This record gives sequence, structure tokens and C-alpha cells, in this order.
Amino acid sequence: MKRMAVFTLGVLALGAVLWAGQNTLLINGAGATFPYPMYSKWFDEYHKKFPNVQINYQSIGSGGGIKQVTEGTVDFGATDGPMNDEQIKSFQDKRGSGILHFPTVLGADVPTYNIPGVSAELNFTPEALAGIFLGKITKWNDPSIAGANKGVNLPANDIVLVHRSDGSGTTYIWTDYLSKISDEWKSKVGKGTSVNWPVGLGGKGNEGVAGLIKQTPNSFGYVELIYAVQNGMPYGRVKNSSGAFIKADLAGVTAAAAGAAKDMPEDFRVSITNAPGKTAYPISSFTWLLVPQKFQDAGKRDALKGFLKWMVTDGQNYTEALSYAKLPKEVIEKEKKAISNIQ
Repeated sequence: MKRMAVFTLGVLALGAVLWAGQNTLLINGAGATFPYPMYSKWFDEYHKKFPNVQINYQSIGSGGGIKQVTEGTVDFGATDGPMNDEQIKSFQDKRGSGILHFPTVLGADVPTYNIPGVSAELNFTPEALAGIFLGKITKWNDPSIAGANKGVNLPANDIVLVHRSDGSGTTYIWTDYLSKISDEWKSKVGKGTSVNWPVGLGGKGNEGVAGLIKQTPNSFGYVELIYAVQNGMPYGRVKNSSGAFIKADLAGVTAAAAGAAKDMPEDFRVSITNAPGKTAYPISSFTWLLVPQKFQDAGKRDALKGFLKWMVTDGQNYTEALSYAKLPKEVIEKEKKAISNIQ
């Protein structure tokens, strides 16, 4: 009798597991690599809190996220550069409704390098960064770099430039910054998730760029802050619009967002690169989830709205441990209202 009871309980338990599995709501997203460490943490924590909601996310770059959400192959996208008017119109034409931008966290792009024998934290002026990426500054001991790094013995070696090869929000942030500080860059190359690079090697994802820089002597490139931190890579200070050399950290990113937070547009599309302020880190950005305004599946709609509400409240408590800055309070309050626009 006892064995029968144990067997019955086992069958019931197995049935409960199978039932739960069958009733798990799967939500699929894709896009930016910039916030991928943060999103992985959030989706895992949210699943622990709500086991019936499973959010799957592919870190394929912002360009891929915009493309997939527009084509309807994922439930939401993610990007570090807001969709432009043409992309929004394309979404509306294909999907028959609008697309909403929801800021998630704040982060930073950092200039990182691998110079044998040099362990100092280097300073970079806007002119030096633009010159390197335009292919005009080719040596590590060029006066435009050496002049901002007195006392550092920089070699006469060629700079091996590394950039993203895929459509990337990290690239959007970097090129948005270069377009603001260099008229030549703005006219010859411009900003975007993908651009025609004048020089350099391409790496796929923040992971690919970080890997190339780590294994290539005399290399230089840009990655999202958390990737430099996690990989133990040196990254430099950047001269901001007030003339101060600032190393990327949470305070500097928060300072960059301070002005924009008060005047945040209703659609949340805003740039905070080269922001004013003595302590502002100049290559900072919001990053966004791209959520269709209308859902055919009410279950997915309600689950995603529930996640967004959690993300801008309890979810913000996980950000700083992963080197992302929390959203400003003014932005959070606006987002809470905007969530109701998802139908």
C-alpha cells in the first residue's frame, strides 16, 4: 500500500512538471550585445520569480534586433541606437502598428587597447579618437596621443584598429559620438549601427572585438564597459565637453544622462553622447527594448508588460553590480505610463 502511495505521488509530481512545462509562456527577443549581460541576469531572475514566463534572448547586435522585430520573427527587439524614422515607417508598413522604445539601463562605450609594455591608463582627446578611426593617426607615439599622456613611453608601433563587423548599437553609440566631435567623420562616415569603416579589422559582437584586442599586440578598439571589466582589459579616459578626462564609471554615465532625463521626449529616442557637465562621461547611452504596440497574443502581451513594470522597478536593483547605471527616476515614471500603450 505504501509503495502504491509513493508511486501515485511520483506520477502526480511528474504530471505537474509536464503540465507546468506545457503552460510555460515563451517570449523571444533578439538584438543588442551592449546590454546582454544585464538582460541575461534580468530574464533569469524574472523566471525565478514567475516560473511560467520564459524569456529567450539572442545577442546578435542591434541591427539584427531591429530587423527581426520588424519581420515579426521575435516578440521584441533590443537596440543601443534608437530606430530612425525610416525604420519606424518600415515597421509600421510591415506590421500594421507602431513600435515603442523602452529605455532599460545606461551604459558606456570605452576605448580599450593592448600595448605590450604599457600598463598606464591612457588619456584620449576627441581629436585623437577621430584621427585614429579616420586612419590619419597610425602610430601609438603620435603627438596627438603622446601629448595627452606625458610620462608614458608609447611605442612607435602601428595601431591595429578593431571595430565591429556586425550591425551594432555599440557602434551606433561610438559613431554618434564621433559625428558630434568631428565634422570630417560626420561628413565622410556618419553614424549608424553599421558604417563603412575607413580602416580596421572587424570583430563580431562585443565579445569578438574584445577577443581580437586581447590577442593582438598594439591593437585598439571600443567595447561596452562591462566587457572590458569582465575581460580585465585596460580602458582609457576620454576628454569630455568640459575639458576633463573622465574614466567610464557609473557616476560619469549617470551625469551624462542628467540633462536628457528632464527633457526626455515622449518616444524616448534621445542621444546623450558628448553631454555637458564636468563629470559626464562623453560616450554614454541609454539602451532600449523595442516592443510592438499591438500584440495578437494577449498572453505574451500581458507577460511582457509585467516584465517591463518589474524591469523599471525591482529590476533596476541588479544594474550596478554589472557596471550599468540605473535609469533616472524621471525616465522611470514616464515609462510606467508608456507601458499602458501596449495593446
